[in-house]
Amino acid sequence: MHLTTPLTMMGFFRKSEGTWFTQRAVHHFDSVEDESGESNLTIEVLNKNDPRVQEICDSQGIDPNLATGGASFAWQVNLDIRELSSGNAAILVDVPDTENTKIGKLIRNQGYVETIPVVSRYNFTDEGVLTIDTNYDNNQGQERCWFINDDFRVRVSSVRMMNGINLMTYCSERRCVSDDTLKQMIEANKQRLRN
Repeated sequence: MHLTTPLTMMGFFRKSEGTWFTQRAVHHFDSVEDESGESNLTIEVLNKNDPRVQEICDSQGIDPNLATGGASFAWQVNLDIRELSSGNAAILVDVPDTENTKIGKLIRNQGYVETIPVVSRYNFTDEGVLTIDTNYDNNQGQERCWFINDDFRVRVSSVRMMNGINLMTYCSERRCVSDDTLKQMIEANKQRLRN
C-alpha cells in the first residue's frame, strides 16, 4: 500500500484527524513510577478562522494572519465513555515558516510536560518524520512522530531536565474505526456470508 506522508503541519493534522487508540510505554530514569498504559486520543482539525485559533494567537502575541489553522487534541483513558473533558485537551496552532512550510512554530494553549502556554519549533524530514522541540520553564521536550501507514503511527518523546534525560515515552497508535464504519463492515460481512 502506498503511503502519502504529510510534509506540512496542517497536512499532518488532517491525516491525524479522528480517534486513535494509544499504547504507551513510559521509562522514568529517576523513579520507579510507571505511567505506561492505554488511552484514546481524539484529534479535530480547526480552520484558521476558528475563534480558538484566534484566541491562542492573541494570547501569545502572534499575528493570527500568520496561522494556517490548528487542531484540538483530547485524550482520555481507553474505554472511558464519558464526554471528552477540556481539562484533558490542548489546542495547537500552526504558524509555518514563510520560506519553507516544512518548518515552523506550534503555538499551544498548554504544553504536555508543563501545563503552561508554550511555543514549540517543528520540522519535517523529506520522509515525513515530524520533530517538535519545546522549551519549558524547567524542562526541554522533544517529540517525533511518523506514519507507518494511513491508520498506524508511532510517537517517541523525551523530557530533559537540567541534570539530563528524565523520561522517555514510546507510543504506538492505531486509528479507531467510527461506529458508522463499523456498522458498514458488519453489514458487508453479513452480506458476504449470505452469498
